[in-house]
Amino acid sequence: AETPTERSVRAAAAPSVDAKVVARGRYIARTAGCNDCHTPGYAMSGGQVDEANWLVGDSLGWEGPWGTTYPINLRLFMKDLSAEQWLQVARSPARPPMPWFALRDMTDEDLLALYHYIRSLGVAGEPAPSYLPPGEVAQTPVVKFPGA
Repeated sequence: AETPTERSVRAAAAPSVDAKVVARGRYIARTAGCNDCHTPGYAMSGGQVDEANWLVGDSLGWEGPWGTTYPINLRLFMKDLSAEQWLQVARSPARPPMPWFALRDMTDEDLLALYHYIRSLGVAGEPAPSYLPPGEVAQTPVVKFPGA
């Protein structure tokens, strides 16, 4: 039997995208740690954030020798990105602490499932704050890494 979550994922999927692909993307988002940074309050609540609020980015900064980075709003980011562009972006280095190497090592199939899942959620939220170079003071809360 289909669970309510599986039913909502299936309903949200684009008609041309198999619901199993979207469900696989949801599973990857949950288990690969995407929500830990890209969903406000997710890690601190033990994952108890309504799925409607997943992957909208966060204003909690990550400060280190590289400057201050913010988890982008993936739902806004993906809206104008083609699947091919996503595969290129996913395999390109990103500023810390984004574990871009985890995306680099995923199969195309898994990366595309993640892409289709995020797009199935629809556009929501606001853009995250912009990157700040070293020495610029963040106006938001930050997690400080050694050397910051």
